[in-house]
Amino acid sequence: MDFKLAGRRALVTGSSAGLGEAIAIMLAGEGVHVVVHGRNEDRTRAVVQRIIDTGGTAEAVLGDLATDEGADQVADQALAGGPVHILVNNAGFYAHTSWSNTTSQDWLEVYNVNVVSYVRMVQRVVPTMKLQGWGRVINIGGGLGIQPINDLPHYNATLAARHNMSVSLARQLSGTGITSNVVAPGAIMNPGVEQWLRQEAALKGWGADLEEMERNAVKVLVPNDAGRFGRQDEVAAAVVYLASPYADYVSGAVLRVDAGTVRST
Repeated sequence: MDFKLAGRRALVTGSSAGLGEAIAIMLAGEGVHVVVHGRNEDRTRAVVQRIIDTGGTAEAVLGDLATDEGADQVADQALAGGPVHILVNNAGFYAHTSWSNTTSQDWLEVYNVNVVSYVRMVQRVVPTMKLQGWGRVINIGGGLGIQPINDLPHYNATLAARHNMSVSLARQLSGTGITSNVVAPGAIMNPGVEQWLRQEAALKGWGADLEEMERNAVKVLVPNDAGRFGRQDEVAAAVVYLASPYADYVSGAVLRVDAGTVRST
């Protein structure tokens, strides 16, 4: 399927690894020139080279979005080569802590990185979209923002904030040709999740086979209709759709990619 994105330019934050890398690679496969963002130069340039090696076009930008100065640096680099038509806010982090050991400083740090950094990039990139009369803001949220768990309270709250601000932005951009939407993944397999699974498996006696660990984790921890964890490409595909002209009529939406983990409409 042709998503009619050839010739567009996209900035994908936090795309030097993981889900952001998968999004960058899939957008590049649709003919999008991708601005790959990261803080580690070697990893960021490696993703750029991977895209180029498969026939796409990409460039690297470096900077820490947790500061205004770093966001300025990233935006200036990204816009130097031309307008950014698609902004995918993906960069973020969390630590596996609970209510008892998440400090007030942890809350502030996670909110700054996971929410305010998104705001920084919106404020720096969206004005150029308005000049074009077309654009896409796609914020990566998550099911825990809708159906929070007892742990990770600071992370749950930042996902909810991402969803809320994305809808507010959609209303603000009414009539501009720019849409603002959320892709909300459920439990997605990646190296970090695999490491966590192996730790849980050792504690719960689930054996050493990764597929068995995944089946047990789905049954016990993240029940869903597919009986497995999602894959990064499945989330990336949702981003590509929302970036495309086929999603012109989708505004202020939360597209869940979670196999029904969140039990709501």
